[in-house]
Amino acid sequence: MAETVADTRRLITKPQNLNDAYGPPSNFLEIDVANPQTVGVGRGRFTTYEVRVKTNLPIFKLKESCVRRRYSDFEWLRSELERESKVVVPPLPGKAFLRQLPFRGDDGIFDYSFIEERKQGLEQFINKVAGHPLAQNERCLHMFLQDEVIDKSYTPSKIRHA
Repeated sequence: MAETVADTRRLITKPQNLNDAYGPPSNFLEIDVANPQTVGVGRGRFTTYEVRVKTNLPIFKLKESCVRRRYSDFEWLRSELERESKVVVPPLPGKAFLRQLPFRGDDGIFDYSFIEERKQGLEQFINKVAGHPLAQNERCLHMFLQDEVIDKSYTPSKIRHA
């Protein structure tokens, strides 16, 4: 019976140069949720967030984009991905029903600290989703990240590499 021996030789690697160490990464996708703005009055009041994307992934048509989205747009994206893809979609930050009650001592869902907390939660959500290779093929994600207006009557489909 032959004896098995573990191969402990090191992999041969090429020496790293300055460009390798400090040059742009081979593949990157950076998404920031920033600059919340509250618009409207009364029951028509809502907060939008700037969603900024920088990438060199070939599947995205724009290498840099910036769009404004509200919480309901994030909800739409989540429901589309759950319905159309094989991706396990992470939860969104909570809806904050108690903050919408009248006669509170603060601004409720328009309170600065709540908006900042929600912004961070939305950024974590979109980075998890967009970082998933299967989600990157979904047209709804591309519309959400790069189209000024989301066409919610779109036909769900996969994106092909350019």
